[in-house]
Amino acid sequence: MMSASSTSPLTVLHTESSLGWGGQENRILNEMLGLRDLGHTALVACQPGARLVGRAREAGFTAYEVPMRNALDLPGILRLRRLMQQRGVDVVNTHSGRDTQVAGFAARSLSLGMVGLDPNRRPRPRIVRTRHLALPITSRLGYAVLPDHVVAVSNFVGDYLVSAGVPRQQVSAVPTGIDLSRYVADPAVPGLRAELGIPADAPLVGTVAILRRKKGHAELLEAIPAVLAYFPQTHFVFAGDGPQMENLKARIAELGLDGRVHLLGLRRDVVNVLQALDLFVLPTHQEALGTAFMEAGAMGLPTVATRVDGVPEVVADGVSGLLVPVNDSAAIAAAISELLADPVRRQAMGAAAQSRIRERYSREVMVAGMVECYRRLLDRVS
Repeated sequence: MMSASSTSPLTVLHTESSLGWGGQENRILNEMLGLRDLGHTALVACQPGARLVGRAREAGFTAYEVPMRNALDLPGILRLRRLMQQRGVDVVNTHSGRDTQVAGFAARSLSLGMVGLDPNRRPRPRIVRTRHLALPITSRLGYAVLPDHVVAVSNFVGDYLVSAGVPRQQVSAVPTGIDLSRYVADPAVPGLRAELGIPADAPLVGTVAILRRKKGHAELLEAIPAVLAYFPQTHFVFAGDGPQMENLKARIAELGLDGRVHLLGLRRDVVNVLQALDLFVLPTHQEALGTAFMEAGAMGLPTVATRVDGVPEVVADGVSGLLVPVNDSAAIAAAISELLADPVRRQAMGAAAQSRIRERYSREVMVAGMVECYRRLLDRVS
């Protein structure tokens, strides 16, 4: 059995039953990249057609397509079981409800004395469930029964899981980390200000997030007239697409903000957007941690954010940004105005944000935390 202090390479299988792409899938791929950099083997199993499959293969990983039609999908369980045996998987890290059950049953079946199994077989893989969301759990099975351990992406999520009945000793918080090498300003790239015709000396405030109600774009929009009353040259950019796009367009027209609020749509050049800003704002209603705040901080931007869920873990109020109550446009306007009025303070907060992100939220810090967790589990007797 591998000990927790061992330096032997690990084989880690990630499973994900969702088909889309978001912060959850991005964390999986980032962890896989970090594991590979350390000499470990990282694999992923997803449903056919999942976007993570293509992204993982593009990055040079082996990605398996395994149907997971329901929690008791026997063909899926058997296929994952064979995969774990064939690849010598040490740890399986599950990420959504369905794959937690399918992969969890597959891994636990390897500890059973079933006919035809080698009596000298290796111990079954340890099962880790990563919880990415700041939402109530619907079943304890996927947190307190099937997994050997649960990793929360923030202290807030970890504390919630304990309050929901998951034993404290089975929960660790390993915050999400980002690839800091991506967040470097490039003056050679055509600037966003030139693209939009915004003067170089005009304050530019922006946000990068999917246009969903819970991200708080509506409250930010309602705050803008109050900001413009004191800082009339300010422009605002919203980068992202989503179901609120048409509602936001209509409200911009109603408030007479055409030409001051720029809806950029989905942007692949997030760094180019961020490097043009003076201030980042995202008044989200709910956030397990907030990768967007990490990205802004990595680019040296101060932030106006909401005091909710895991956000205060990333944005230090009064140090790297200002925190306001949820759904409070007046407070948002006041915080933006406070920082626009004080360029020296903005610069100091941006530097503090960059230092904080580099120290606590790099991909390397995240992967080191995950490897430590994996080795601790492998040191236990099956």
